[in-house]
Amino acid sequence: MAWEYSDKTKQLFMDAVQGKPGTHLGEIENADGVGEHGSIVCGDALKFTFRVRRAENPLDDVITEAKYLTFGCTSAIAASEALCALIEGKGLTPIQALRIRNQDIVDYLEGLPQQKIHCSVMGAEALEAAVVDWAAKRGVDLAAAGVKLSGEKADEDGRIVCKCFAITEPYLRRKIRELHLRTVDDVTAALKAGGMCGACRYAPGGIQDILNDIWPDACATCPSGGACPASAAPGAPAAAAPAEPSPFQIAKKIESALETDVRPALRRDGGDLELVDIKGWKVYVSLKGHCATCPGASHTLQLLVERTLKDAVDTRIEVIPV
Repeated sequence: MAWEYSDKTKQLFMDAVQGKPGTHLGEIENADGVGEHGSIVCGDALKFTFRVRRAENPLDDVITEAKYLTFGCTSAIAASEALCALIEGKGLTPIQALRIRNQDIVDYLEGLPQQKIHCSVMGAEALEAAVVDWAAKRGVDLAAAGVKLSGEKADEDGRIVCKCFAITEPYLRRKIRELHLRTVDDVTAALKAGGMCGACRYAPGGIQDILNDIWPDACATCPSGGACPASAAPGAPAAAAPAEPSPFQIAKKIESALETDVRPALRRDGGDLELVDIKGWKVYVSLKGHCATCPGASHTLQLLVERTLKDAVDTRIEVIPV
């Protein structure tokens, strides 16, 4: 499935994977704050690090540099860039940085598809985890400083609703309200809960029950008249899966993504790319021009070409250099 991204989102992604000056893809050695969020199993994970200019009073420490490592799609990289840009240059202390919310990241990107909102959640969660790490290193009592954690770090003792991702009920309730999530699919898209085995979606005390409790009048006022997937009874037959695209359709989507999203970025740096062959989900390409001899050619193939095709066409795609 191809996602509709804003021009700003696409530009941030392109600049980051090419290592343009001012971008933040990487990791700070001996960082003052380190935080991680996500799961390699589900395809998205983020490690966030920051450095501070230390003050005599730790509460006056100021973040001077922020970087991230992410295993994810276009939106995950762009959202991480947005987070770093929102923090750097503003003279924020780590505690002040916690005021950055998911919506601030989405607004900076000029919007994200609903199915990609979880990428903004990843950034905010990783930031909070990094601030918790900084506080431990600097001996800061966050509770005494008036900080109320809102992410996973706040819910260590909460009832686990989604066992696959260890997501608790207090966390789900806060995020459902914060992100205005209305359906089970919204929750899965934004928070991953229910996205693995699906057992928690309609189980007693599961996601649907939590939604019904938070938004008790949602079904009564919904214009769909109860016909939406969220209102389906447990055990109801699922909608038929979309037909697998033909090899011709796959090839056309790959060619379109390369022409629209990949080649312009390569050509700006004096390079190009030739599509050599497509066999199933394996895409054989050859870098041309400056890109062919660049020391970071493998980096370009993985971060720019393959991730773009995975995001625009199908996650099963593998790019192979020839």
